[in-house]
Amino acid sequence: MITIVGAGRVGTAAAAYIALKELDDILLIDIIPNKAAGEALDLAHAASILGLSIDIRGTENYEEMAGSDLVVVTAGVPRKPGMTREELVGVNAKIVVDVAEKIKKYTPDAIVLMTTNPLDPMLYLMYKKLGFPRERVIGFSGVLDSGRLRYYAAKKLGISPADINPVVIGQHGRSMFPVPRLTTIYGKPLTELLSKEEIEEVVKETIAAGATITKLRGYSSNYAPGAGLSLMVEAIKKDLKRIFLASVYLMGEYGYSDITASVPVLLGKSGVEKIYELPLNEEEKQLFAKSIEAIKANIAGIPKELL
Repeated sequence: MITIVGAGRVGTAAAAYIALKELDDILLIDIIPNKAAGEALDLAHAASILGLSIDIRGTENYEEMAGSDLVVVTAGVPRKPGMTREELVGVNAKIVVDVAEKIKKYTPDAIVLMTTNPLDPMLYLMYKKLGFPRERVIGFSGVLDSGRLRYYAAKKLGISPADINPVVIGQHGRSMFPVPRLTTIYGKPLTELLSKEEIEEVVKETIAAGATITKLRGYSSNYAPGAGLSLMVEAIKKDLKRIFLASVYLMGEYGYSDITASVPVLLGKSGVEKIYELPLNEEEKQLFAKSIEAIKANIAGIPKELL
C-alpha cells in the first residue's frame, strides 16, 4: 500500500497519477475531518470509470497506514503569492516533526518520499527525526526543477522535451543550480545549441517557474509535482533502476556532509541505491557551493528545539 500524507492539491494530484499507473492501493491521510475521505472517494469513482483495479480510501487516522511500504509526504502549508519557499521553514517544520513521529511508529520499514517545502531543510529534519537509513528518506525536487528546465529549453530549441536530458542540482528554491553544460540533447551540450543570452533566459525561467505559477493562479503548482512524484513512486515500486535528480542526505559526496541537496540518484526497490557525482568544472563547483550555502541557511532557520 502507498500512503500519501496530505490530501491537498499536490497529494491528490500525486494520487491521481499513481492510480493511473495502478502501482498499488492508495491511502490518503489528512488532519482536516473528512477531507481525505472525500478526495479519496472522488478518485475511487474516477478509477472505477477508467476500469482501474485499485483501492483508494481516505482517513484522519494514521494508524491505518500500518503496512505501507512507501509513504509520500505532501503535508504542509503551501506557498502563497509573494512568499518564498524559505519563508515556510518555521511553519512547516512542526508539521514535519509530527508526521515523522507517525511514520516511525506505524511504518518503520517504509521508504519516505518528501515534497513539503522548503524541501531540502524539511527533508533534513525528516531524516534526523526518523533515524532511517538515508536510502529510505528521499526528497522530491530535482524531477520538478529539471522538468521545468527541459520545458523552457525545448521551447527555445523547437524540439520535444523528451529529447532533452536536463540537469538541475543543489537547492530546491531560488538558489537552485541549473547546469546548461551538462544538460544534453543526444550528447550535445545545451551550451552548444543556444546562445549565452538564450541560456540565461532558460535558467531564469526555470528558477522563477514556481513563483510564476503561484502569481498567475494564486497558489503553487500541483500537477507537475504530482506527475514527478508518480514517476519516482513507480521506479521504487517496480524496481526500475531509473536515475532521477532527487534531494538526499550527503555523506561526503561532492565534498559535502550533513546536508541535503538534489543530485542524480538511482532509484529502485530499496530507495536510493546509488548516488552519482557529476563532473563539475571549477566554475560549476563554485555555483553548486553557493546553492549548498543557501540550503545551510535554510536549515539554520529550523527552530533548535525541533531538531
